[in-house]
Amino acid sequence: MEWCWRTGGASGLLCSLSLLCVLLDIQLDGVLGATHAEIEHHLEMGRKLLAAGQLAEALSHYHSAVEGDSENYLTYYKRAAVFLAMGRSKSALPDLTRAIQLKPDFLPARLQRGNILLKQGNTQEAREDFRMVLQRSADHKEAQEQLMKARDLEIFQEEAQTAYHQGDYSGTINVLERVIEISPWDPESRELRADCYLRMGDPQKAIQDLTPAARLRNDNRAAFLKLSRLLYNLGEHHDSLNHIRECLKLDQDDKECFSHYKQVKKLSKQLDSAEELIQGERFQEAIEKYESVMKTEPNVEFYTNLAKERICFCLVKIISADSVIGVKLQLYLLNPLFLFFTSDLSFFVFFISAVEDYQEAREFDGDNNAIREGFERAQKLLKVSRKRDYYKILGVGRNANKQEIIKAYRKLAQQWHPDNFQSEADKKEAEKKFIDIASAKEVLTDPEMRQKFDAGEDPLDPETQQGGGGQRAWPFHFNPFESGGNFHFKFEYN
Repeated sequence: MEWCWRTGGASGLLCSLSLLCVLLDIQLDGVLGATHAEIEHHLEMGRKLLAAGQLAEALSHYHSAVEGDSENYLTYYKRAAVFLAMGRSKSALPDLTRAIQLKPDFLPARLQRGNILLKQGNTQEAREDFRMVLQRSADHKEAQEQLMKARDLEIFQEEAQTAYHQGDYSGTINVLERVIEISPWDPESRELRADCYLRMGDPQKAIQDLTPAARLRNDNRAAFLKLSRLLYNLGEHHDSLNHIRECLKLDQDDKECFSHYKQVKKLSKQLDSAEELIQGERFQEAIEKYESVMKTEPNVEFYTNLAKERICFCLVKIISADSVIGVKLQLYLLNPLFLFFTSDLSFFVFFISAVEDYQEAREFDGDNNAIREGFERAQKLLKVSRKRDYYKILGVGRNANKQEIIKAYRKLAQQWHPDNFQSEADKKEAEKKFIDIASAKEVLTDPEMRQKFDAGEDPLDPETQQGGGGQRAWPFHFNPFESGGNFHFKFEYN
């Protein structure tokens, strides 16, 4: 060192650099000397931890082994084994490729890579790996079996595409079942099956395929956006928000994702806020919030129905605070939509409760006209709720117009025409349904009769007919079934 200083100039600089290299070599020699031993230690620890199921710890040791010796094919192969055990096949693939590059005749890496490629649906690349294994080991049983699967997969993929382009979505799904069984990590097959489910009107099953498909691609914003929209339309606004956020993580400037994100976030915030107001018994504010929900999303029926149902719930609470007598009936009179958003059973119980409330009130004030009239109306509505619901028979809403009612009647009358059935039992069942359908059409297309029905009176009820004879009035002006013989129907469509 002293000699280098005395030398000076360029020679002195070279001398100093040489000495520095010597010193570094001394230090690195100690490190590299230890590194060889440490590599063996990391590999051994990785093996033990992998066997014990401690995958994260095992992976850490294999990382260290790879960093310590980047030219050792075994370290890459063993790290790939940990990635596969963790279900991270995409991470395992580069390590297996590197191991093959370092040692082309290393058959276990070839076989593993072929298996991954096959599960990803990459039949051509998978077949090349299996063929390479068989070139060096012709009787390798697993390679032979996997090569056969690759050939089958190619056939199934072609069949699925053909069926899809022919519009045979059910057939496409059946073929894709076999495709996905062989290649469960193939996003294209799952996306194709999801599309078939959507075309067949089953969004729930489409979601089941799109969810893993979105994770199988490195950048699958389209799948995350489609998932979010599907969930949004089904009313799953929280899940919808989570998926659209995943889309924005991939690209925060994606215009479609950001536009949908703003809509979902706004609606989700309103819904959560409305429920918090209900929990805090701030019912009037909750009603206003749900009215905002209907303005934010007027096109998705789920949210419109939900808002109306929750508004009805709030109205119940508000009215209950002012009056304990006939509260449920008052709600119906104030907001007829309550009937539409209540199931038959709960609506039946609703009228029983109203009758009981008015009965109790009459015991305290029997001369009160309002209580007497309310009691009579509740009894009528309870009676109707026990009988036929003409709206339900035709499958129309209570606000349906005449044209909608006639359209529903024609469809059902053609479906349940007794001449369409062969056995006597089926004919009798069809006759009953046909009579109800015709009665419903008669009542709901006649303004006076419909008004009576809406007021709680069945205009075709024998007990309410003049004379009390009990004979039902027929919309055909005769009973087509009384003869018991052969007959044909002539529809009244106007």
